[in-house]
Amino acid sequence: FFSRNLLDKDTFSKSDPLCVLYTQGVETKQWREFGRTEVIDNTLNPDFSPVDTARYDFLGQAFCTLGEIVGSPASRLEKSLGTVPSHSTVRIPGKKCGSIILSAEELSNCRDSATMQFCANKLDKKDFFGKSDPFMVFYRSNEDGTFTICHKTEVVKNTLNPVWQSITIPVRALCNGDYDRTIKVEVYDWDRDGSHDFIGEFTTSYRELARGQSQFNIYEVSNAFIVTLLSFSVESESTFLDYIKGGTQINFTVAIDFTASNGNPSQSTSLHYMNPYQLNAYAMALRAVGEIIQDYDSDKMFPALGFGAKLPPDGRVSHEFPLNGNIENPYCNGIEGILEAYHQSLKTVQLYGPTNFAPVVNHVARYAAAVQDGSQYFVLLIITDGVISDMAQTKEAIVNGAKLPMSIIIVGVGQAEFDAMVELDGDDIRISSRGKPAERDIVQFVPFRDYMDRTGNHVLSMARLAKDVLAEIPDQFISYMKSRGIKPNPAPPPYTGPGNTHHHTQI
Repeated sequence: FFSRNLLDKDTFSKSDPLCVLYTQGVETKQWREFGRTEVIDNTLNPDFSPVDTARYDFLGQAFCTLGEIVGSPASRLEKSLGTVPSHSTVRIPGKKCGSIILSAEELSNCRDSATMQFCANKLDKKDFFGKSDPFMVFYRSNEDGTFTICHKTEVVKNTLNPVWQSITIPVRALCNGDYDRTIKVEVYDWDRDGSHDFIGEFTTSYRELARGQSQFNIYEVSNAFIVTLLSFSVESESTFLDYIKGGTQINFTVAIDFTASNGNPSQSTSLHYMNPYQLNAYAMALRAVGEIIQDYDSDKMFPALGFGAKLPPDGRVSHEFPLNGNIENPYCNGIEGILEAYHQSLKTVQLYGPTNFAPVVNHVARYAAAVQDGSQYFVLLIITDGVISDMAQTKEAIVNGAKLPMSIIIVGVGQAEFDAMVELDGDDIRISSRGKPAERDIVQFVPFRDYMDRTGNHVLSMARLAKDVLAEIPDQFISYMKSRGIKPNPAPPPYTGPGNTHHHTQI
């Protein structure tokens, strides 16, 4: 990272700046030094690289999240430097402290996938009434000397000279980026009862395999049979960050359950109770997820919906109403704007029911259907306390939504049974409607009670929740882009300041 237009603290020359990076602990919220750059002499526009050094004059400070950096155009974030260090009361009135520019870049060796094809000759005959039904199993070696399975090929039936289909394995899975790490390959004869017969094994490495079809990739295995590498290629897979850097926007929508089963908001037993000293479960779930997702949305304007309430003035029941009361413009300014609209809604609507998800799912799906070119992706957060009332309609909405650039996060609050939500999640059995399975998995469900810290540390509870509910979003995002053959747009060129021709330091 680098800075521009810093304060000049030296009398007979320019400043000699360095940069100190702090990270904030989840539990204590205390700032701890993470690392320091080198000192760059006599400049107000330094380009840093990470090196430890000693203490010097304070020139300014800035705060941000990693998401803010990654979510900025070209993953480049410029922040104005403040004038008060966190450990001091020193102020520099009337001074412009300049700015600091931070950029982020993914490590490339974690993104490669290797595609290879093998054949074998003169395998052992293992079947009494036929030949063999061979398949291969690939193992990655671990640092403790053990092996972890990372891929199985298909079974080639009734042959002693199989040619397996091409396989693609992420380099991380194959060798964790260590090109010389041992890779073990075992060959088995498939048996219907699962007691597969061992035929033989050999070892190699990614570096050896990368030589491609050659004398180095012909493996003589026990019992005189031979396994040969027919082809090898490597391709860098596009990642979530590639699309974000290429300009794809994440659109975040929240839908909150206003059904009567939540309890009277004016009573402390209600899940919607507004305790002046701490957030309720709805607000915690919203803040935990929203504060991370919002960094990937440039305008920070989010639609916020409610469902299951009677609305003034006529008391009609709605399952898709704007929290801010504006049907034409349901957008709220940032997470704080959503929380403000949520609090205001609790004062104006009557909690009622039933618990219907389909209207809000279809609401987001309509927007997603209009933009399927990869420029936008939609994330719907549903926070609910109860058993769903429109299961069939919601299943159909999700199956239809699986074709679109969208994901759904469902957070269950309270102590209800959430069996139906687990079914919607589809991790074990892919959700289907009218006999048609969803094209891909787009739903992630978690019960908030599983993440509540026993000591009452709500910051830790929110961090745990956010980590799990957002874990599947990048893979769901990539699955959509791959299924539509959408490649990320090229990222804008790296920023170079006036007079700078060299590239900035990656962090």
